Amino acid sequence: VRLINHYQSSAKTPLMIALDAEWGPAMRIDSLMRFPWQMSLGAIQDEKLIYQMGEQIAHQCRLLGININFAPVADINSNPKNPIIGNRSFGEDKAQVSKLAAAYMNGMQDNGILACAKHFPGHGDTDTDSHKALPIINHSRARIDSFELYPFKQLINQGVASVMVAHLNIPSLDTVDK
Repeated sequence: VRLINHYQSSAKTPLMIALDAEWGPAMRIDSLMRFPWQMSLGAIQDEKLIYQMGEQIAHQCRLLGININFAPVADINSNPKNPIIGNRSFGEDKAQVSKLAAAYMNGMQDNGILACAKHFPGHGDTDTDSHKALPIINHSRARIDSFELYPFKQLINQGVASVMVAHLNIPSLDTVDK
């Protein structure tokens, strides 16, 4: 908080401060209340509870001077061998993932924190950790459009502030030789 306040006081134009806080700022800052991983929350049928979590995360972010949260994860966890998304996803059902991601997004955005849907166009069906290598998604354009992109379309239609692009190799979307 001291650093953010220092940078803000030194800036001629107010700074936009972002944090990757999928399960709240405790993901990056110790001694704060930690919220559950999205997979645990995926079993909740009442999206109002997810909205309220988004409100509380927004409150924590505002107290810290953070304007943007790189959340929610909008990936559909369709590959049980996925080493990087797994617990970070609301689940394997595209409608449920969309509904809960939207509740989380709205809870934050209704309370002054910009949300960021990630990992576009969908990182749920990989078997490679994208922090260590470049995953390949070998689905057709039609499959990607009807399944992986579904939550992103829903969030965009509901006004998500931003979208984070994943580092993926998707031959059906990009045929340029590497």
